[in-house]
Amino acid sequence: MGRNSSPDVISPVEESGDLGFRVRSLFKRNSHTDNQRNLGEEGDERDRRSDRQWRGRSLHNRGGRKGFQLKGTSLFYGAVFFAVVVFAVASILLQNSMTMIFRPGGERGRSLRDELKFGSSLKFIPARLLDRFTKQHGLDRLRTEARIAIRAPRLAIILGNMKKDPFSLMLFTVMKNLQGLGYVLKFYAIEDGQAHSLWEQIGGQLSILSPERLGHVDWSIFEGVIVDSLEAKEGISSMTYKEVASFCGIRGIELGREDDSDPLSYPSASSAWDLMQEPFCSVPLIWIIQEDILAKRLPVYEEMGWENIVSNWRKDFSRADVVVFPDFSLPVNVPSYNLTLITNTCYWLLSLYEAFLYRFSINILLPCQMLYTVLDTGNFFVIPGSPVDVWAAEIYSKSHSKYQLRKDNGFHNDDLVVLVVGSSFFYNELSWDYAVAMHAIGPLLIKFTRRKEDGASFKFVFLCGNSTEGYNDALQEVASRLGLPHGSIRHYGMNGDVNSVLLMADVVLYGSFQEEQGFPPLLIRSMSFGIPVLAPDLPIIRKYVVDGVHGILFQTNNTDTLMRGFSLLISDMKLSKFAHLVASSGRLLAKNMLALKCIAGYAKLLENVLHFPSDALLPGPISQLQQGVWEWNLFNNEMEQRGSDKDFDQMSSSMRKSSVVYALEEDLASLNNTRSILENETDILMQEYPTQLDWDVLRELETSEDFERREMEELEDRMERTSGSWDEIYRNARKAEKLKLEANERDEGELERIGQLLCIYEIYSGVGASTFLHHGSLYRGLSLVSFLDSEFLDISTRARRSRSDDVDAVGRLPLLNDTYYRDLLCELGGMFSIANRVDTIHKIPWIGFQSWRAAGSKVALSIEAENVLEKMIQSETKGDVIYYWARLDMHSEVTGSNDVPTFWSLCDIFNGGNCRTAFEDAFRRMYALPPHAEALPPMPEDGGHWSTLHSWVMPTPSFLEFVMFSRMFVDSLDSLNNNSSNTCLLGSSEPEKKHCYCRMLELLVNVWAYHSARRMVYMDPLYGSLKEQHPLEQRKGFMWAKYFNFTLLKSMDEDLAEATDDNDYPSQRWLWPLTGEVHWQGIYDREKEERYRQKMEKKRKTREKLLERQKHGYKQNPLG
Repeated sequence: MGRNSSPDVISPVEESGDLGFRVRSLFKRNSHTDNQRNLGEEGDERDRRSDRQWRGRSLHNRGGRKGFQLKGTSLFYGAVFFAVVVFAVASILLQNSMTMIFRPGGERGRSLRDELKFGSSLKFIPARLLDRFTKQHGLDRLRTEARIAIRAPRLAIILGNMKKDPFSLMLFTVMKNLQGLGYVLKFYAIEDGQAHSLWEQIGGQLSILSPERLGHVDWSIFEGVIVDSLEAKEGISSMTYKEVASFCGIRGIELGREDDSDPLSYPSASSAWDLMQEPFCSVPLIWIIQEDILAKRLPVYEEMGWENIVSNWRKDFSRADVVVFPDFSLPVNVPSYNLTLITNTCYWLLSLYEAFLYRFSINILLPCQMLYTVLDTGNFFVIPGSPVDVWAAEIYSKSHSKYQLRKDNGFHNDDLVVLVVGSSFFYNELSWDYAVAMHAIGPLLIKFTRRKEDGASFKFVFLCGNSTEGYNDALQEVASRLGLPHGSIRHYGMNGDVNSVLLMADVVLYGSFQEEQGFPPLLIRSMSFGIPVLAPDLPIIRKYVVDGVHGILFQTNNTDTLMRGFSLLISDMKLSKFAHLVASSGRLLAKNMLALKCIAGYAKLLENVLHFPSDALLPGPISQLQQGVWEWNLFNNEMEQRGSDKDFDQMSSSMRKSSVVYALEEDLASLNNTRSILENETDILMQEYPTQLDWDVLRELETSEDFERREMEELEDRMERTSGSWDEIYRNARKAEKLKLEANERDEGELERIGQLLCIYEIYSGVGASTFLHHGSLYRGLSLVSFLDSEFLDISTRARRSRSDDVDAVGRLPLLNDTYYRDLLCELGGMFSIANRVDTIHKIPWIGFQSWRAAGSKVALSIEAENVLEKMIQSETKGDVIYYWARLDMHSEVTGSNDVPTFWSLCDIFNGGNCRTAFEDAFRRMYALPPHAEALPPMPEDGGHWSTLHSWVMPTPSFLEFVMFSRMFVDSLDSLNNNSSNTCLLGSSEPEKKHCYCRMLELLVNVWAYHSARRMVYMDPLYGSLKEQHPLEQRKGFMWAKYFNFTLLKSMDEDLAEATDDNDYPSQRWLWPLTGEVHWQGIYDREKEERYRQKMEKKRKTREKLLERQKHGYKQNPLG
C-alpha cells in the first residue's frame, strides 16, 4: 500500500441547469516528486537526513489552478450529451490505455505505441521464466517414470528476518507445507532473533551464519536455496572494503586505508562462502522479497547518480534464478508517456468535460512508482498471497476504538461513513479510478448525502493521494458543484493513518474498474476489519468473493446494480443485518483467502526451478495440499503483544532503520564522495600534461645517456682488472645464486613436503570451495578452474588460492581447457593431470586425493586420523593397499525396506538406473568382448564399505596403474556416449547430464582395487580407526584378475599409443590420447634415435668449427 501514485482528475456535474468546471492541475513537472514523497514513512528521520544531505534544491513544484464556467439551460443538454460520449470514450481509453505488458530485462525497451492494443489491461508477465517452465514440463514426466531413490530432496533456507511478524508467518506456513510434501529443510540465519525456536520446530537445529562459519557450508548438497528478505543479502554475496572501492573505481590506498582487507559491515569475501562463486553459483536460488524499502530508495540513487549502488544490487538480484514478490505492484514500472490518440474533434469534446479528462489528448500519465523494475534481469516472479493486511488489521483493532477514532476525526457516532478506495497501482494520487468512481456514484452521492435522520447523515470518504497536496479542496469543490451538504465528502491521504480511516468506515466501496492480476490489498484489509465491501464484478474479485455472501458485487457497466447493492447494506440510515452477515463472512474469508494459492505457488515454483537428482525422491504433488491456512496459532501471542504495544506499520518503519540497504548506501555513498574528489584532482593534473616538445627533449636526453653508458662499458672491457680476493668472488656468486632463486621461491608447505612419504591433493573447482581445503605439508590444492572461468567474476576472484602452491590442473592437461570434458570428468580429470608427466610434480612414494566435498560432508580427515595414516604408511612394507575414509552409503536414507543396497544397486541409484548397463557396455568395448560374454565385474554383498568422493591414499605406482585403467575405461564410455547422440543416460536432471560420467567414475576405484587384488582398508575420518574391507581371502572365485593384470593393461596402453602415433584414430573424437601421456616402444626408439642424431650433428658442427680455425686462424671481432 502506498507504493504507487497517479494524477488527480475530478469532474463535478451539477444537478441544476448550470454546468461548472474547476480543475486543479496536480501534474508535477518534476518526475521525482512522487518518488521522493513516498520513499518511506514520512516520519523516517533517516530518509530525511540522507535526502537533505545530497539535495540542495526543493523537489516540490505544484501546479496552479485554472478553470472556466459555462451557464445556461440551452447548453446543459448538449453538455450532458457530450459528457456521456466523452465518458464512454474515456472509459474505453482508460480500460485500454494500460496496454503495455511488462516484460523483464531488455525486452522492455520497445515504444509504447508499438505495445498499445485495445482490450488489454495492466499485467506483469515474466515471459522468460514462463518459457523456461514450459520447456521443462515440471515434474510431470519424471513422475511417470520408474524411480529408485534413497533420500528426500533438500532445501536450505537463509533467513534475513528473525522477527515474529507477518513476513515470517507467510514463510513459516509455506515451509511447513513444503515439509509435508517431502522436502527436508535446513535453516540458516544471518543473525539470531526471537523466532529462533519457531524455526527449529520444522527444521531442527538452526545455524547462525557467523563470519567464522560462513565459509564452511556446502551449498551444493542442497537441491536449492531459498533466501528470505533483503537482509539476507549477506548470504548471497559479500564485499571487502577493497572490493567495494574497486567496484567504485577507487583504490583502497587512495582512501587512506592501508589494510585493504578491512571489511565493511559484511563478512570478508576472502572466506569465499558466498553463493555467487564457483562451485555454488550453479545451485538454484530463489530470493523472496516482501519489503519495499529498497524500492523507495532506488529513485534517490538514480537521481543522485549512485549507479554503483544500483549495479551492486542488480548484480545480487541477477544471481537469483527467481526473485519472488508477494504483490504485482512490486516488480512493475509504468513510466509517464506522451500519447496522442484522440482527434481534434474528440479533443474539443474533451475540453467540455476537462475535469474528468484533463488534457487527455495530450498526456496519459501513468506514474506508477519505479519499485524494483530497474533491478530486473528477467528473473522477477510474483506469487500473490501474504497475511500482512490481516495482521495489520488484527493488531490495529485490538489497540484502537472505532468510536474514539470517529470522535477524533469529527464524525458523529450515528453517521454512516462510506469509504471509496481505488486500485493499488494508483494509491498516491487522485487517479482515473477515482474520476470514474465519482461519475459512477454521482447519483448515489446526491441521493444519500442529502438525507438526514435524527442528526445522522451519510459521509463519503475518499482514501487516496497525499493529505498535504490540496486534494481535499478539490473534492470539496466537487461537493459544492453537486450541491452536496458541507462536510459530506472528505479526503484522507495514503501517507496518513490508513488503518484508522478503514476502521472508521461502515461500508467500503472499491471504485476501480481496472482488471488486476492480484486481489486488491485494501479490500483484504477492509474485510479483515469486519467492514462490508462493495466491489465491481472483476474476474479477480469474483474468483474469491461470492456475491451476497462475502461482499456485494455490482456490474461495471450498470450503475443500477451499484444502487441496489448499496440499498441491501443500508436500512434506516444504519447497516442492515444482512450487511453484518456479509461483513462477518468476509472477515472469515479474508483471514486465509490467499494462503492456499501462495503455498501452491511456491510448491509449483520449486518443481519448475529445482533439479532433482537420481538419488532424490520427488516431492508430493500439489494436490496433496489440503489445508490452505496461515499458521496463526503460533503467532497469536506475538499479535496480542503487538496489539497492546503500538501500530504494526509504525513498528515496521522503526525496524527497517538497521536495514542492510542503509548500511550499503552509507558506505558506498561515502566512496562516491571520495571518487568525486579524486576526479577533480585528476582534472587538475591533466592540465599539466607534457607537450610534444617535452617528449622530444626527454627522448634526446635518454639517447645521450644510453650512448655514454655503452661507451663506458666498452672501455671497461678493454682495461685490465684485478680478479679480487676469493671472498669477494664467493660473495658475488652467492648473491647471484640468491637473486636467481628468489624468482622461484617455493611455498613453505612445499619445502616441508621434502622428505615426506605422502602428499594428498585436495581437488576443488572454484574459489568458493577454497575454505574447505586444508593447509600444511600433508595437503596440496588441485584447482580444476581456469583463471577467468567464473560466471559471476568479482574483482578479487581467483581460480587458485593466493600464497599457496596449488596445482593448476588445467595448465597440466590441455584437455581440461574444454569445459565440456572438464564437466564430464570432474575430479578424475584432476587425477589425469597429476599422472601426466608425474615426475615433474610428484616424486614421493605415496599419493592421495580428497575432494573438497569431503569437508563439506564432514568426512575429511581429522588431525588424529592424519597421524594414524602417516604411521601406517611408514610401517607398510609388503603388499599393495588403498586407504579410504568416505563411505558410499554415508548419506543413504533408505526407507520402507530392510534390505541393504548393494554396490551396483547404489551405482544405479546415483546414475539414473543405468549404471550397470553403461558399465557393462563400456567394459565389453574396452576389452573387445563378444556380445554373449559376461562384462559386469561382480561386486560382493558382504556388508563392507565402498569408497566415494575420491578420498583415498595408495602407493604412487598403483595410482599410475589405476590411471592407466581409468583412461581406457573413460575412452570406451565416451565412445558409447557419442554413439548415443550425446544423450547422457546416467542422469535425469540437467546437472547430472552436464556431469554425466562423474558419479560413476567416483566408484570406479572400487572395481579396480577389488579385482586387482589390492587390500582395501576403511579409516574412520574422525578417530582414525582402521578396518579392512572385503578381505583377499574372501575374494577368491570372484575376482576378474585377468582383466586387471598390469601386463595386459600395459600392452593395451601401448597398442593405443601406437595407433595414436600412426594417426589411426578409431573415431573423429577420440578421447584417450587427450587424457595423458602417449608412449610405446616405437616412440622410445624414435626419441633415442633423435637424441643420437642431435648428438652427432653437434659433433659435426664442432669439428667443422675447429677445422675452420686451423685453416684461417682465430680472428677477434672488432669493437664498437
